[in-house]
Amino acid sequence: MSNEFLWFLMMATNFLFIMAIYKLWGKQGLLCWIPVSVILANIQVVKLVSLFGITSTLGNIVYASAFLVTDILSENHGREDAKQAVYIGFFSLIVTTVIMNLALQFAPHPDDFAQGALKTIFRIMPRLAIASLVAYGISQMHDVWAFHWWKKMTNGRHLWLRNNLSTIVSQALDSSVFTLIAFYGTVPMGILWEIFISTYILKFIVALCDTPFVYLARRMKDSATITLERG
Repeated sequence: MSNEFLWFLMMATNFLFIMAIYKLWGKQGLLCWIPVSVILANIQVVKLVSLFGITSTLGNIVYASAFLVTDILSENHGREDAKQAVYIGFFSLIVTTVIMNLALQFAPHPDDFAQGALKTIFRIMPRLAIASLVAYGISQMHDVWAFHWWKKMTNGRHLWLRNNLSTIVSQALDSSVFTLIAFYGTVPMGILWEIFISTYILKFIVALCDTPFVYLARRMKDSATITLERG
C-alpha cells in the first residue's frame, strides 16, 4: 500500500476512534483522547515519510485530531470544557517529556535492547520540547477562542464555517510557531519555509476532512439529549 493510501486510512481511523470514544463515554471520552493524541503525535513525529511528493513527519493527523476534539467540546459542551482539554494536553506533554527523560537516565541492563530506541523517541532537545509546548498552547487556545468568536458572529449558524476557520488559522499558528522556535537559525530560510509549508498543507487537509465528524458529533449529542428527556 502506498503512503498516501495509508495516510488517508490513518486519518479515517483517527476520526472513527474519536466518534467511538465520544459515543461510549461522552465528554469524558474526548478529554481522554487529548493526551492520547498529543503523546502519540510526539512519538510519530520522529519518523520521516514521503507524502504527495514532499518529505514530512508522521504525527500530523493524530495531532490535528486534537483540534477536532476541542471543536466538538466547544460546540456541544462549551468553552470551559474545551479549555480544560487544552490544559490536559499541555500537562500531558510536560509529564511525558519529564518522566521519559528521567527513565532514560537509568543505566540499562547488559541484556537491555530498548534504551537506544527510547532515546531516539523520547530524548527531545530542549529547544524542540519548548517549541512543541509553546505551539500547542498558543494554537489550541486560539482555536477555542476563534471557534466561539465565529459562533457569535454567525449567531450560532454555519457550524462548518466556525469549525474550518478556527482550525485552519490555529494550525497555521501551530506550524509557524513550532517551525520558528525549533529551527530558526539552524537551517536556511528556504528549508525553514519548506518545513512550514509541508506540515501546514497536511494539517489543512485534515481540517477540511474533519468537518462531517463535527456535525456527526453534534447529532450524537442531540440524540442523547432527546433520549434523556424522553426517559
